[in-house]
Amino acid sequence: MSFWDRVVVFLATGFYTGNIPKAPGTFGTLPGLFLCFFLARLPWTVSLLLIFSLIGLAVWLAGRAEKIMGQKDPGCIVIDEIAGMTIALAAIPFTPFTAATGFVLFRFFDIVKPPPIKSIDRRVPGGVGIVLDDIIAGIFANIVLRVGIVLFN
Repeated sequence: MSFWDRVVVFLATGFYTGNIPKAPGTFGTLPGLFLCFFLARLPWTVSLLLIFSLIGLAVWLAGRAEKIMGQKDPGCIVIDEIAGMTIALAAIPFTPFTAATGFVLFRFFDIVKPPPIKSIDRRVPGGVGIVLDDIIAGIFANIVLRVGIVLFN
């Protein structure tokens, strides 16, 4: 494996958090939560620009890592979870409550995969398919979190 292939795998596995044997997706989401802490301190326009850039990078990294590893959507690739987590908390005030709730909601939607997430996960190939289901899970989590904030604030 070349140096650059190792860099791709390092980033695609969320700094190797995706290599944790039990619940790699859950552990792999933690760098995304950490990233959200910093994104929340930026102007929302800058934050969204960085999130969209991350999504583009995630699609490329996931697709490339899939080829390097020779497997379809390997569980250790968690850059999609990182990108999805940033969507889950996008433009929401970062507090311990919103962070924890957003994390749980995102993991719920990512694991359960309600429609249309499940069909996208099965039908769309490559890096786009790896990342897109997590982006939709992040959107679902963001919407539910916003509704909860409005109802219970």
